[in-house]
Amino acid sequence: MALHRRTLLASSLLLPGCAALHRPAEAPAASAAAAAPREFRGAWVATVANIDWPSKKGLSTAAQQAEARALLDTAARLGLNAIIFQVRTSADALYDSKLEPWSEYLSGTQGQAPAPFYDPLAFWIAEAHARGIELHAWFNPFRARQSSAKSALAASHVANAHPDWVKPYGDQLWIDPGEPAAADHTLEVFCDVIRRYDIDALHIDDYFYPYPVKGADGATDLDFPDEPSWQAYRAGGGALARADWRRSNVDALIARIHEAARALKPGLRFGVSPFGIGKPALRPAGIGGFSQYDTLYADVERWLANGWADYIVPQLYWPRAQAAQSFELLLDYWHGAAANPRGVPVYAGMFTSRVTGKDGGWPVDEILGQIAIQRAHAPGSGHCHFSLIALHENRGGIADALLAGPYATAAAAAPASAVPVGPVG
Repeated sequence: MALHRRTLLASSLLLPGCAALHRPAEAPAASAAAAAPREFRGAWVATVANIDWPSKKGLSTAAQQAEARALLDTAARLGLNAIIFQVRTSADALYDSKLEPWSEYLSGTQGQAPAPFYDPLAFWIAEAHARGIELHAWFNPFRARQSSAKSALAASHVANAHPDWVKPYGDQLWIDPGEPAAADHTLEVFCDVIRRYDIDALHIDDYFYPYPVKGADGATDLDFPDEPSWQAYRAGGGALARADWRRSNVDALIARIHEAARALKPGLRFGVSPFGIGKPALRPAGIGGFSQYDTLYADVERWLANGWADYIVPQLYWPRAQAAQSFELLLDYWHGAAANPRGVPVYAGMFTSRVTGKDGGWPVDEILGQIAIQRAHAPGSGHCHFSLIALHENRGGIADALLAGPYATAAAAAPASAVPVGPVG
């Protein structure tokens, strides 16, 4: 059965506010190790742009709930034991929040609650738990408006309430990670959910500073427009180079989220699904490609070394035969001592939605082969599908193939030799 946390601390016992937590420069004390109870078999449920759920904007409450139940029935039938459900796509909320407006991906209008009223996050938690499935609440920490958004921004949206925190970049809006008050607000969003919902884990994706956008010349990347916060940092005596300062902003939020989870609800896990390629200085021979360390300012290896995450799901979204982004080598890298000296649990993120059953899509055997590699190289760890809708629609026969093959038996307990040694909630 899923590990649920049914007892919440009384509000009088909680910290007065997550923003009060310090911005740690170095690692907090390592938490006690605990064994993962079984192979992690998860799937992301993306709500942004209505990728997975709801299937379109403006569905009735009854239709939204019916779609959610159908997706979770598929997850249960396949033997998945974790759902990573997106609750904050762009400084919005797919739950009843006083801090941020309702997501437009529900009604079509940002700030409009479901009618008849219900709380989608509470509903997904209850339905997942009823099926023995964990519910991990997935947040985007810095994006403020996504490219597909159509609705006018609500008056309470951060871009209207605090325009100095928000910067346009390409065709999106982004919260500046270098604005201390903005970081405090983002942290408080996490804390609010920790306090009020029976989630099994917090989860954030790979969007830290934004992926680069080309300038007018089509060749040069536009720099992120954070000059005001950078100059304020310098005026306050800050001595870091700009790239290191940006990384320190992201580092601080990661550490504070982990600390908040520990302080507010001991045992709650915090997971990250970073881009799948590590920093250039540590990559295995033959691995090349985009550097999240230099461009997203995400020092994932530091987070692992300092114990600031309880699990990671690196997005290994390439086929096995793609040598420069080898699934096998990258999986070994994230499990290995160079990147992950504490042995923090690693679950392979797989691009299952590339299986389409159409020309140009991946064959089903690609995903089956990746699961086989994960089990051979890291038995008792696990994997996660992006995303659940591909399994639900049985695209290319992927659900049938999983049931006939790697999911023919229930997820087994991790063997003693594979028990992770890092901090697990």
